Amino acid sequence: MTSGERTDFWSEHVTSCQGLMDYRYPPTDDFHAGTIRQRTDTYQLVTFWSDTIRYARTAGQVRRDPDEDYRFLLPVAGELVLRQEDQEVRLTPKAGCLVTFAAPFELLQDASMRALIMSIPAREVNGRLNRSSPLVAGLDLASGLGRVVGDMLTGLHEERDTLTGGRFDAVSDRLVELLCMLAAGDNRPTAPGHLTEVEAVVRQYIREHAADPDMTGATIAQALGWSLRQVQLALHHAGTTPRDLIREERLRLVRDRLRAPVYRHLTITELAYASGFSSASALSTAFRRRFGVCPREMRHAGPRPVGNTRRS
Repeated sequence: MTSGERTDFWSEHVTSCQGLMDYRYPPTDDFHAGTIRQRTDTYQLVTFWSDTIRYARTAGQVRRDPDEDYRFLLPVAGELVLRQEDQEVRLTPKAGCLVTFAAPFELLQDASMRALIMSIPAREVNGRLNRSSPLVAGLDLASGLGRVVGDMLTGLHEERDTLTGGRFDAVSDRLVELLCMLAAGDNRPTAPGHLTEVEAVVRQYIREHAADPDMTGATIAQALGWSLRQVQLALHHAGTTPRDLIREERLRLVRDRLRAPVYRHLTITELAYASGFSSASALSTAFRRRFGVCPREMRHAGPRPVGNTRRS
């Protein structure tokens, strides 16, 4: 394969993974690149490396190929330079960035660069951050919560051969939750720290008790020793409500159980009751609205993420 054929292949391959973009390659007699891809119906994680290249997504490409989802970029080696909305962020290892494909951008990388890029549905970010606009910010992943997020992302890549689709999604859900907490802390300085702590504890409680059919905002507040107003205010700052968060965690619980062989003996109705829903019809309606398929269709879907290695 000639260098020109390799660059053509790389352009087509990246477009198929990420969306419509332009590519600018330096004059060279040789070009090498590769990817390792993990994917489910909800998330995608790509590890990529290549020689020097410039990527650009233009306003026309945004219109022709709409994509509201976010990408979380984390270099493992080398440097990335991202420009979007009159902002520039230089990313090196231990510094990540959350960026949308719904607005034009320019991304430049050097020849020694190796990075992770995770595709995250917009609904997973906009609700938690109460926004629907580009977010370009350098996130410190060297310590604290940032280090936890970075370790989870690299762990997803390293354990790709051992994770089922359900476990890949489950870890990705938690990673995105923590990532949004990290981004909110960096971009909402006026939010009281106490409310952020309340939000984290409430989310943890709801996750652990999602199957309880009697759980409400009032019962959560009582169990945690806070007022209902405190719980509501903390979740309001995160762009959600107790009711919405309870439904979201129950839907995630059902999704994970649909993919787990240990629950395959349960009917959809039994699974609905066992996961806190009042009926199978209530579950099916909410599930289709959230994931785009009915519970039965997801149960019969493939259980593992797609993992591919591509080189050019």
